Amino acid sequence: MGARQRLPNGHDGSAGAGRTAFVATRQGNPAARSHAATSRQPIAGNVAIRRPTLPAMSPLTRAATATPGRRRIMHAGSPGMILGGLLLLVGSLMPWVSTPVGHLSGAAGAGLWTLCAGTIAIAGALMPYQRVAFAHALLPGAAAAVLVLWQLARLMQLSASTDSWGKLLPGIGLVLVGGAAVILLRTALRIRSAG
Repeated sequence: MGARQRLPNGHDGSAGAGRTAFVATRQGNPAARSHAATSRQPIAGNVAIRRPTLPAMSPLTRAATATPGRRRIMHAGSPGMILGGLLLLVGSLMPWVSTPVGHLSGAAGAGLWTLCAGTIAIAGALMPYQRVAFAHALLPGAAAAVLVLWQLARLMQLSASTDSWGKLLPGIGLVLVGGAAVILLRTALRIRSAG
């Protein structure tokens, strides 16, 4: 019933080759296959195969055995929240104020708050609950917007009081945090309109 098959090392699996091989055969009738799958007795001079046979599963059977109620992690606002959160993280560590003498980093002041807000925004992007995601987009976006507006007002106040217009300029970090605030606030509106 079974056919001799060559092993990867060149032997044909016979006892004369010095090795005993248990190689699966898929030829013959179902009774011979079931006998070959459950015993190690030679069949018609060949070495029988003992390989456990698994029931065939159709895609429908696999889908039925999958864990029910599995939720999607990403939602309508996830891409915007990830982008806004990354911009907050990067912008928080970059210079917020450019002066003729040098740059002032955002991490020395309010940048630490926006760094935390960026982490909250990214965490909200990976939560499947719409209300939680909305809060994780709205609160960091609003906080970052308030801090950027406060920093710009402070720069204008210092420039007016010292009569040094054009010497104190917003740095690239402040611009990135402002852009992230706009992205997060727009994403919050998108999440709210989606649900």
